[in-house]
Amino acid sequence: MASRVPTESDVARFRELFTTEVRYVGKTLRRLGVRDADLEDITHDVFLQVYGKMETYDHERPARPWLFAFAFRLASDYRRRAHRRTEVGAEQLEAPSDRPLADALLIEGDRRALVDAALATIDLDRRAVLVGHDMDELPMKEIAESLGIPLNTAYSRLRVAREEFASAVVRLRKQGGAR
Repeated sequence: MASRVPTESDVARFRELFTTEVRYVGKTLRRLGVRDADLEDITHDVFLQVYGKMETYDHERPARPWLFAFAFRLASDYRRRAHRRTEVGAEQLEAPSDRPLADALLIEGDRRALVDAALATIDLDRRAVLVGHDMDELPMKEIAESLGIPLNTAYSRLRVAREEFASAVVRLRKQGGAR
């Protein structure tokens, strides 16, 4: 089957989509459990798939739910890979900074680590709905459509994920943080 040759317009639309949404995709992938060391590669993989499917994108609809579906699938594949490891590498250590308000940066880093650790305790199917709705502020209908699940299932997953997230935060705080 011959593939369609992208037009200049296709390339321009993709370039604009990439430029405006690359940070969103990276943030979403991190929240779905992709390690920082692998984030750039998986983000590029998302956009490679997006580029291959640009002709299926309805430009009248918001891009983020469509991108979220790609990110969810690749994050799910990433988590299933056998070679994925959970060791702490040098890339996870923060370099010393001479920026002002270092204490504020540390507090924010601790909060981010707590959120990431709490999210990591939630099953990916439920986590995807929680991240999409509560963190990325996507409409529930669009999340359900992107994930290919009934709307009521999406709401059920959101309710359970919120409960699991709250419990995990309490548990991690009692343990002394996310580490």
